[in-house]
Amino acid sequence: GLPDDQIQKGKDIKSISEIVQDGKKFKITVTTGSKVLHNEFTIGEECEMEMLTGEKVKAVVQLEGNNKLVANLKGLKSVTELNGDTITNTMTMGDLTYKRISKRI
Repeated sequence: GLPDDQIQKGKDIKSISEIVQDGKKFKITVTTGSKVLHNEFTIGEECEMEMLTGEKVKAVVQLEGNNKLVANLKGLKSVTELNGDTITNTMTMGDLTYKRISKRI
């Protein structure tokens, strides 16, 4: 539902994700231009997370296997898979899917 120029801006913008793990505790910081999104959570415990829109929602993040973080945020399913130097983030809402593949720098 976005205009083509807005879609292209989203494709062109670069972001940097920092993931810090301490046992079951995670700190994730995503910097996109001047916007910084910071979330902290403990696997299996309810937390408050900020969505891309700035809205804060309650969620529980689960660990599937030893490399997939899975969360459901207000109808949005987020799966972040860590494989070596590659992070694959897939977000699904209804029949819409967004997939981003990042590499370690």
